[in-house]
Parts: sequence; C-alpha cells; structure tokens
Amino acid sequence: MFRQFIDKTSGADVYLITSLGIFMVFFIIVTVLLFTMKKNHVNYMSELPLNDDKA
Repeated sequence: MFRQFIDKTSGADVYLITSLGIFMVFFIIVTVLLFTMKKNHVNYMSELPLNDDKA
C-alpha cells in the first residue's frame, strides 16, 4: 500500500525526508530535555501518585 503511494506520488521523497527530519528533531529535543531535567522534579513526579497528602 505504501509502495503504491510512493510510486504514484511525484515528490514523495520530500515527504519521507521531511517526516524523518521532524521525527529526529522531536527525538533530539526530548532527549535534551530529559538529560537537563532536575533530579528533584523527577523524584517529585515519580512519587506524586503515591503521596496522598492534601495541603
């Protein structure tokens, strides 16, 4: 099915390269945010469902 779309569509390679580029940019941004996240925030968010303290 996808092969027919690629064969019949002129310029389909542009769509494929663009979608790959968008995916790679998103993946790199998420990775950078993951490594720059503060450890206190990660610990707070991981314990959030377990804490039943209402302020």
